Amino acid sequence: MFLRIDKLQVELPRPQSADPDAAATVQELMGGKFGEMSTLMNYTYQSFNFRNKSKIRPYYDLIANIAAEEMGHIELVSNTINLLLDRTADDVDGADGAAPLGMAEGASYPDHFLNAGLGTMAAGAGGAKWSGDYVFSTGNLKLDLLHNFFLESGARMGKIRVYEATDNPVAREMIGYLIVRGGVHQEAYAKALSDLSDGVDLTKLLPVPEIKSEKFPHAKKFMDKGYHRFLYRFSPNDYREMSKIWNGPQADDGQPREVVDDLPEGGEVPDLSEVSAMFAPGVNAEDVNELAQKFVR
Repeated sequence: MFLRIDKLQVELPRPQSADPDAAATVQELMGGKFGEMSTLMNYTYQSFNFRNKSKIRPYYDLIANIAAEEMGHIELVSNTINLLLDRTADDVDGADGAAPLGMAEGASYPDHFLNAGLGTMAAGAGGAKWSGDYVFSTGNLKLDLLHNFFLESGARMGKIRVYEATDNPVAREMIGYLIVRGGVHQEAYAKALSDLSDGVDLTKLLPVPEIKSEKFPHAKKFMDKGYHRFLYRFSPNDYREMSKIWNGPQADDGQPREVVDDLPEGGEVPDLSEVSAMFAPGVNAEDVNELAQKFVR
C-alpha cells in the first residue's frame, strides 16, 4: 500500500510571471520516453512482478523503494509545469481586448490550454502521449536492472538537455534536484549489477552522459547537502535490505553512500490560482457553503 504526504520532495520557487514555453519543454520530463512516468511505471511493475523476494530481497527492496520516490518525482514535475502556467490567463485577460486564452494560439503546447485547464499532460514535449509500451518488466533480474541503468542514463540525458533548453529559475530548481536524485538511482542500479557480476564495476562508467552533476549550479547546491549520497527509505518499517546494495564510496566524491531512514525535508505544495475562463475549478467557497446549507436542512 502507499502512504501519501502532502508535500513536495523539494521547495519550488514561485514564478514572477507565466512561462508556457518553459512548461512545454518541461513536459518531456513528465511523459517523454525517458521521463519520470517511465521510471515510475517501470520500477513499479517490476516490483509488482518480482519473484523469489525471500532469497534476493535486497534487489526487490531497492527497486520497490526507488519506485516510491519516483511517485514524488512526477508530482514535482507536474507542480513545476503548473506553476509555469499558473498566471497565463491573468497575464492576458483584459489586456487590449485580448481573449482570455489567447496564448493558446501559437502556443508551444496548446493542450495545456484546451484540454488540461492550464495543467500537466501525461505526454512528452512533442505532444505524444505517454505509453505503457515504455514499460520493460521481464522477470529476469539482471535484464531488468540493465534496462533500469539504461533508463536512468536516458533520463539523465533528458534532464540535462531540458535544463540547458530553459533559463526559467523554477524549472531549473526542479531539474537540478532531479539530476542529483536521478544520478543516485543510476548509480544504485550500476552498483546492484556490479554486485551480481564477477569483478565488473559498472559504476566506473559513471557519469552517463559524460558531464558531472556538479557542473550544473542548481544541482551542485543539492550535492553540497549530500543528496547525491542518500537513498531515502520511503517506508516506516520496510525496504531496509537495500542497504546491502547501497553502501561503499559514492562515485562522484568517494564519500560514503547512506540509506536515510527519513523522508526529504520537502516543500509546500503550491495552491494554484482559479482560472475562471476555464471553469477551473468551477466552484467557489460561496457555492460550497450554499450546498452545505441545503444538505443540513
